[in-house]
Amino acid sequence: MKELGSSYFEYRKHKTDFNTEVTAGVTTFLTMAYIMFLNPFILSGEFAGTDAGFFDFGSVFTATIVATAIACFIMAFYGKTWPIGLAPGMGVNAFVAYTIVAGNGYTPAEALGAVLVAGILFLIVSLTPARAWIINSIPKSLKLGIGAGIGLFLAIIGLEIMGVIADHPVTFVTLGNLKHPLLLLGALAFVVMVVLEKKKVKGNIIIAILGFSVLAWLPIWGWTGSTIEGGTSLAKFNGVFDFPPYPGYLFKFEIGKVLAVSGLSTLFTLFFIDFFDTAGTLTSVANISGKIDSRGKIQDIDKAMLSDSVGTVAGALVGTSTVTSYVESGAGVKAGGRTGMTALVIGVLFLLCLGFAPLATSLPKEIDGAALVYVAVLFVRNIVDIEWDDIAEAAPAVLAMIAMPLTYSISNGIAMAFITYALIKIGTGKVEGVSPAIWLVAVLSVISFTV
Repeated sequence: MKELGSSYFEYRKHKTDFNTEVTAGVTTFLTMAYIMFLNPFILSGEFAGTDAGFFDFGSVFTATIVATAIACFIMAFYGKTWPIGLAPGMGVNAFVAYTIVAGNGYTPAEALGAVLVAGILFLIVSLTPARAWIINSIPKSLKLGIGAGIGLFLAIIGLEIMGVIADHPVTFVTLGNLKHPLLLLGALAFVVMVVLEKKKVKGNIIIAILGFSVLAWLPIWGWTGSTIEGGTSLAKFNGVFDFPPYPGYLFKFEIGKVLAVSGLSTLFTLFFIDFFDTAGTLTSVANISGKIDSRGKIQDIDKAMLSDSVGTVAGALVGTSTVTSYVESGAGVKAGGRTGMTALVIGVLFLLCLGFAPLATSLPKEIDGAALVYVAVLFVRNIVDIEWDDIAEAAPAVLAMIAMPLTYSISNGIAMAFITYALIKIGTGKVEGVSPAIWLVAVLSVISFTV
């Protein structure tokens, strides 16, 4: 194994070795392992089940792990100079569950069809010069604002799941019941995630999720509505390990709905999130790993983006939402990962977790919600790089941030941001430097609002 890896991944050329690559793979796995629990949780609609129109939890759990492994293996053997972990992306899974399925009335098969078509579009773009053109066509502030908006969208979902916010007939939202012990455990889990990250503990999210879930499973609680007494558990423990659930959405996709005019907004949003999330992640990892040459060109980015797009297609065929490169891969790079062997290790470790579905169903939703809020923080923190001194650049970015959580839709936020950006450029007489891509998306966004 060591010898094969050394010859294929060229450890000496990349100044690494087998042990370092394995360590890097384990490090990245620990930082992104939470997705095997959160992705089925999100896509199942808070355990709503198929009767509510959402995905089946067990099917998505298996699909998440299989899709992650496939994507990591593709990155390992094709994009072999990239120590990148891939998995279903946060944010886009919420978009699929709460906007495409719950909001637009898509069935799981139709939603997977949309993911598949978006993945194929990404694949085509990755094979053409259009890749660089698209990356350079979207203003930085707009991309950052959209990313932050996705984070705020996750935040409101997470806070709602935790019970921190609740419905109100007049103000729409209000403060929830903060006395509930599961809410308090979720809040403490969030704090611990932050503390562990501050102390540079790898796997802070998964540690906090499992640690506070164990507390909820212990028979030391009793909840009367106002007081806490000993005697019962707060959450049901369903076990740790069992035979993996069958991936019920394997090759079950329908593409007709997303190819209609009304589906253009959905298709574009899926493509946009995956494409720019991948580009941003690869750029970040390239900066850390020294893959940017003297001319500012990222080495082998074509192979990485192609691997990512194929991973998305494979994920849709298996039965899960968009697969994308994880920025958490930076942890593995900092641990010394320099080749695809890191990605290979990540994929193998995920496959070894296939039997943990009972554990996944045992996690209290309030603690899963806390993890969503933490991930939201990671999305939002990049707003410092928005061009705040230029109101024409900042305003569309802020609109995207506000619109996504308040309309409960990522696509609405993206559409409003692009339309506003285009109108501002027209109003300020600065249309010459605006990319045709901006005008195209703005027009398509107007159409999506009117059909």
